[in-house]
This record gives sequence, structure tokens and C-alpha cells, in this order.
Amino acid sequence: MKVRAVTLAALLFAAPAWADPHKHGAKGPNGGAMEDVAGVHVEFVPAGNAVTFHVLNEDNKPVSTKGYSGSVLVVNGQERETITLTTSGENGLKGEAKKPIAPGAAITLMIKTDSGKSGQAKYKG
Repeated sequence: MKVRAVTLAALLFAAPAWADPHKHGAKGPNGGAMEDVAGVHVEFVPAGNAVTFHVLNEDNKPVSTKGYSGSVLVVNGQERETITLTTSGENGLKGEAKKPIAPGAAITLMIKTDSGKSGQAKYKG
């Protein structure tokens, strides 16, 4: 009986990983970390002071960011900076930080889609 309970518990904990092909921190088509947020997949690609988020559907195809809005909170130790994002290209949201994004910095994306869905996702710099 204990073996069945342990097996069932293990399967229940593993099921969310099976259900989501874009599990936490999976790599996207541009090499950045992917997260599910507000009904879309969002890939974070930092480069120096720039923070770029590529918005994709479940098939990793670009989703137009026309009508999207967002901001990012960057926390590095005691330093905090909020960056307003603007649309960039067909499927991107982009902003500029005052300093380069440090490896390991906590990045929190707040996004609102053109249909009004909103959500948050967390990334590491």
C-alpha cells in the first residue's frame, strides 16, 4: 500500500512538468529563458543594458505585440529599477536599463496583452 501511495505522489508531482513543454526556464528560439504568462510564451533575451522580450505562441511562432504594454522590475542586491517596455519589431517588447543587467539579477515582467489579459513572469539576469 505504501509503494502505491509513493508512486501516486511521484506521478502527481511530475505531471505538471509533462503537461508543459515550455517548463520554467526552458530555452526559446533566440536562446533566452521562456516563461508562460498571460496566455502566451515570453522569451527573455538580455544584452547589455537592453531587456528584450519576444512573444510567441505555443508553436514558438511570433505573436504581434501591437496593443501590448509591460514593465520590468530589475532587482540586483539592494538596487531596484523599473523599466517601461515599448513594442519592438513585430513580436517584441523592449526597454533600456541604466546599467547592464547583472548575471543573477531578479527580473520580474509585468505584461498586459491586447485582449486585456495580464500576468507576471520571473527570470534571472
